[in-house]
Amino acid sequence: MTRSDTTRPTLADSLEALAETEPLVQSLTNEVTINDVANLTLHWDGLPVMADSPGDAGEMAELASSVLLNTGQIPESKLEAMRETAATANERGIPVVLDPVGVGSTPTREAVAEELLTEYEFAVIKGNYGEISALAGVEAEVRGVESVGDYDAIEETARSLAESTGAVVVASGVEDVVADADGATRIAAGHERLSEVVGTGCMLGGTLATFCGALEDAHRAAIDGTLAFGIAGERAAELPHEGPASYRTNFLDAVAGLSPEVVAEYDPESRLERFD
Repeated sequence: MTRSDTTRPTLADSLEALAETEPLVQSLTNEVTINDVANLTLHWDGLPVMADSPGDAGEMAELASSVLLNTGQIPESKLEAMRETAATANERGIPVVLDPVGVGSTPTREAVAEELLTEYEFAVIKGNYGEISALAGVEAEVRGVESVGDYDAIEETARSLAESTGAVVVASGVEDVVADADGATRIAAGHERLSEVVGTGCMLGGTLATFCGALEDAHRAAIDGTLAFGIAGERAAELPHEGPASYRTNFLDAVAGLSPEVVAEYDPESRLERFD
């Protein structure tokens, strides 16, 4: 077990790259969180576009810097749009982030995730502990779209999924885990208030897609995106708020105001622990 070599300058450089690049991020997400994902993308200095209809979705992918596929709602029309978008993105070599919401809770969601993982390549796969475990074929309990139960071997599970898919895997929980075929990094950042706001998992997916659109290295994008998201969650809790609704507003403001100078105050490199 060793410390990750990701340091504060790396995160600061990533934030600067977002501002300089302004990546066009195409998100096919569910109706519950579409506005939240769009706002987070914008606040990370990305350009959000939510083209999710067959025909238009594939055409928009021709222009995008990165793509997010969120399976929180999967009517046939949206699934067809996801197929078009993923195929175009793969042909163009642009990164695709998969957020398999609720996989493990119903056979339909499992079938959709299996199809997408079989047919297309993903730069990053992001899910909660239960969703990542279900995708890896490990016993998991997903109730609706929430992960419940104990996941003591989540680093090994995430790494196994990374090895089998070729993607960087982000498992979100009390502490987040980012894994590739070479190892896993545990990230200690965030705040319990995030769990009281519907859609923060989807917003993390949008964050990762935005970072992938600005950075060439998907592993770095996953670590820095996850770390920045958690730090913003902590900063939001430090601002005055009365409950989950005002905390949500604080969180949006914290993301928008997360500069390299602000990040330095939170000593981000101390939050990372590498498992080889």
